[in-house]
Amino acid sequence: MNQISSLKTTMAFMVMNLQGMACALETLCGQAFGAKQFKKIGIQTYTAIFSLFLICIPISILWINIKNILIFFGQDPLISHEAGIFITWLLPALFSYAPLHPLVRYFQTQSMIFPLLMSSCFTIIFHVLISWVLVFKSGLGNRGAAIGLALSLWSNATILFFYMRFSPSCEKTRSPITIDIFRGIKEFFHFAIPSAIMVCLEWWSYELIILLSGILPNPQLETSVLSVCLNTILTLYAIPYGLGAAVSTRVSNELGAGNSQRAKIAIIAVMLLIFVEIIVLNTTLYSCRNIFGYVFSSDLEVVQYVSQMTPLLCLTIVLDGLQGALSGIARGCGWQRIGAYVNLAAFYLCGIPMAIMLSFWQNYGGKGLWIGIVSGALVQNSLLSIITFCTNWEKQALKARERLSDEKSPSIVC
Repeated sequence: MNQISSLKTTMAFMVMNLQGMACALETLCGQAFGAKQFKKIGIQTYTAIFSLFLICIPISILWINIKNILIFFGQDPLISHEAGIFITWLLPALFSYAPLHPLVRYFQTQSMIFPLLMSSCFTIIFHVLISWVLVFKSGLGNRGAAIGLALSLWSNATILFFYMRFSPSCEKTRSPITIDIFRGIKEFFHFAIPSAIMVCLEWWSYELIILLSGILPNPQLETSVLSVCLNTILTLYAIPYGLGAAVSTRVSNELGAGNSQRAKIAIIAVMLLIFVEIIVLNTTLYSCRNIFGYVFSSDLEVVQYVSQMTPLLCLTIVLDGLQGALSGIARGCGWQRIGAYVNLAAFYLCGIPMAIMLSFWQNYGGKGLWIGIVSGALVQNSLLSIITFCTNWEKQALKARERLSDEKSPSIVC
C-alpha cells in the first residue's frame, strides 16, 4: 500500500467510525421523540458530542504520529513527512465531527429538515470560496485545503448549534447542560460501538476489494475500473442512505410512541420508494453503459471494461438500495449489534472469501472480486430482510417503551 492509500484509508476509517457512532442517536433520540420525552433528546445529543470528543483524542494522537507509523511500515520518509504535516493540519476538521454528526441526528430524528438544508447550502458555498482563497491565493496549497475543510465543517456545526439553542422550533427539545450528560455515556456507547462496527465492517470490505485488485495481473487496469465502480456506488448510495435515514426516523418515532402499525407502514412506504429508485438508476446506468466510463477516463480499455462491469453495478444498486432501507430500519429499532453480526457474517465469512476464490483461483480477475462483494451484499440483505419481516412489531414497540420508562428522569438543575 502506498502512502496516499494509507493516509486516505486511515482518515476515512476515523471519519466513518465517528459517523457510525453518531448513528446511535437515531435510536436514542428518535424513540425519545416518539415517546414525547423531549428533554432527553437534548441531553442525549450533548452526551454524544462529549463522547465523540473523547474518541477524537486517541484518534488525534494517531494522526500526529502518522509520519512515524508510515515510516515504520516501510514508506518513503520524505512522502511520509509531507503526509504527516497534511494530516496534522486536518486535526481541527477531525474534532468538528464530534459536534456535527450528533447535531445532524438531533434535527433528523425530529424530522426538522430546514436547518439541515440551510446549513448545508451555506457550507457548500462557503467551502468553495474559502478553499479557492486558501489553496490558490494564499499559496498554502494542501495545507490551505485542510484549513478550508476545517473552517467549513466548523461553520456547519456552529450554524446547527445556534439554531438548536435559539430557534423557537427547538424549544421543547432544548436541555440545560447537567450531570445527566455523563450518566448517559454508558447507554450511548451501548448503541454507538456496535453501530460503528456495523458501518465500518461493510466499508472495510469494499476497501479490501480495491487493495486486492492491486495484486492482480494488470493491476493498473483492475484498480482503475474497480475504483470507478466503487466511486459510482458511493455516489449513488446517497439516495438509499437518505431514504434509510428517513425510515430510521419514522420507525424510531413510532416505536417510541408505541405505534407498531405505523412503523410497519413506514417500512412498506420506504420499500416502494427504494424500488422506484432502483428502476430509475438501473435504467439510466444500463442505457449509458457504453459511454459511462468516459466520465472517469479517456482510456478506451477502461471504458470497455466499465461497460462489461455495468450489469454487476446494476445488481449492486439493487442490493445497496435494499440495504440502505434495511439498515435504516435496524438503526431505528436499535438493532446495531445484530447489524454488526450480520455484516461480519455476510462480508467476511462469505463475500471476501468468495471474492478471493473467484479472482485468484478461478482467474475471474476484477469481476471475481466484485462478484464476491455482491454475494456478501446478497447475504447481508437476505439476513436483514428475514430479521425485519419476521419481527413482532408490537413487541418491539413495547420494548422501546419499557427502555424509555426504565431510564431515570433527567435533572433540570444547571
